[in-house]
Parts: sequence; C-alpha cells; structure tokens
Amino acid sequence: MENKTLYTIIVHSENLAGILNQVTAVFTRRQLNIESLNVSASSIKGVHKYTITCWTTRDIIEKVVKQIEKKLDVIQAHYFTDSEIFQREVAMYKVSMPEFQSNPEASKVVRRYSAHIVEVNPVFAIVELTGMSDDITSLYQELKALNCVLQFVRSGRIAVSTSCFERVNEYLAHREERYKKGL
Repeated sequence: MENKTLYTIIVHSENLAGILNQVTAVFTRRQLNIESLNVSASSIKGVHKYTITCWTTRDIIEKVVKQIEKKLDVIQAHYFTDSEIFQREVAMYKVSMPEFQSNPEASKVVRRYSAHIVEVNPVFAIVELTGMSDDITSLYQELKALNCVLQFVRSGRIAVSTSCFERVNEYLAHREERYKKGL
C-alpha cells in the first residue's frame, strides 16, 4: 500500500454560489477527509482561491484534481507537496491573564515561538502566531500544559505558488474579450 502524503490543492474559480459545495463533494465521493480548507477572494477581481489539504496518495490526488477541474466554473486546480509551495497558518490563543501572569514560563514560551500578544486586558490576553502547522500545535500544547488557554483557533493553511496563474491569466483575457464583445 502506497504511503499517504499531505497534499495542498489550490483551486481558482469564479465567485459564484455553490462552487464550494461542488468542490467538497469530490472529496466526499472518494471518502477523503479535508484536513483544512481556506476560501477567500484572490488578488484577481471575480476569482476566488480555495486552499485545501488532505492526506492521500499521488494517484488519488491526481484524480481528485482532474474531477475538480471538470466543474463548470472552476478555472484551474493544482496539487502540491509541502516542498513545492510556501505555506503558513495563523492561530490565536486566548489565555487567562491571571494564570499567564502568575507563571513566568508562559511569557517565555510565547517569546520562544516568536508569537505576538495583540490584546491584553485584566481577564485575558490574545496571543497570535503565524507559522508552520507543527509550531502552532506545539505552542498550543505548551500553553495548555501551563493551564492558561481559554480558547484556541487556527486559520487552516494558506499557500502561494508561482505556477498557479497561467490558466487564470488566460481565463481573464478571454473573459475580457467576451465582455468587450457583449457576450
């Protein structure tokens, strides 16, 4: 049996209702669990970017990407391993201020991860970390062991790759031509 790898799929699509459902349905049909999903407007007007991660084999990920690209309003889809992209996550940790202040180790832990305290009040503080998934998890575990975590949230993976925009640029050129022709 082939080993599973964490793949990142980057999808560009029109900004239309229902596309997210179509994309996630591909994973459901193959019984693949999505590890993280991040959807946002891209730098290109009218085009959204989906960053999806899942553990699977190369054979399966190729089939998934082909199925996603067949969707009518999807412009393109590509898959990557971690070594082929630049990726990060953002996390926020709401920590109890009394516990945080009473334990000198807590501020040392935050500094060791180069995290930032972005909000402070008498009840809680918000610690923010941008980094790799393992670092975000490790900081959470260390703060939790110090009994000061009240809440924890992470963004899911965001990623960039220089190889993703060829078809998007072609698509935009064709869309502009259709617009000028009144189609």
